[in-house]
Amino acid sequence: MPSSLSREQPHAEHRSPAIAKPDGSPVRVLVVDDEAQLADLLKMALRYEGWDVRTAGDGHAAMRVAREFRPDAIVLDVMLPDIDGLEVLQRLRTEGDETPVLFLTAKDSLDDRLAGLTAGGDDYVTKPFSLEEVVARLRGLIRRFVRSTAATDPVLAVGDLTLDEDSYEVERAGEPIELTATEFELLRYLMRNPRRVLSKAQILDRVWSYDFGGKASVVELYISYLRKKIDAGREPMIHTVRGAGYMIKAAT
Repeated sequence: MPSSLSREQPHAEHRSPAIAKPDGSPVRVLVVDDEAQLADLLKMALRYEGWDVRTAGDGHAAMRVAREFRPDAIVLDVMLPDIDGLEVLQRLRTEGDETPVLFLTAKDSLDDRLAGLTAGGDDYVTKPFSLEEVVARLRGLIRRFVRSTAATDPVLAVGDLTLDEDSYEVERAGEPIELTATEFELLRYLMRNPRRVLSKAQILDRVWSYDFGGKASVVELYISYLRKKIDAGREPMIHTVRGAGYMIKAAT
């Protein structure tokens, strides 16, 4: 077994309930890794979940398969023999592909993690990893993605806060709240990910499309603007998770 894996596939009695797509079709996952044995083991574990899985061994093949296969999630190794995983993801995002991506990386430094998140990645695991961990992380990403793509209602709601993506109207407890265009985009990103901690790098990439270096203060500034309009005089909904980022959740 490759050194990138640390544990065996989970036994059937511990298997979690299957994830269903709204149309009943199987979840599609693309695994990108130049280590063929590792890719095959991941493919086996993910097929055990009932998912449709394809693999690619380099960056160019990954982009070709992603366009043809249209996966619901991508497992993407950072180190590839042609273009690296960060470049693959940046190209996909430029094409408008918002498929959630789980990075595989042998590096565990803060800079490497920020680079992955800033490129538009959604999560990462470091090698060596367990099959169980990869499956669990993917299940979380896929649940969020399936919910967001299945939703036809333009109104996002978190507790008593609502945001209409069509009319650009925001209300809390029925009271209208006026937001600037940037404040609206920031709030929309938070509300699309309720109870999920979003790093400054992720927020910069999705709201401003900035690189991480030196621009973190703009996130803090606009979070403070939102708090004054959303939380002022009310039970707070926007929370700071020290050292990690920001999260929105219904007031208790």
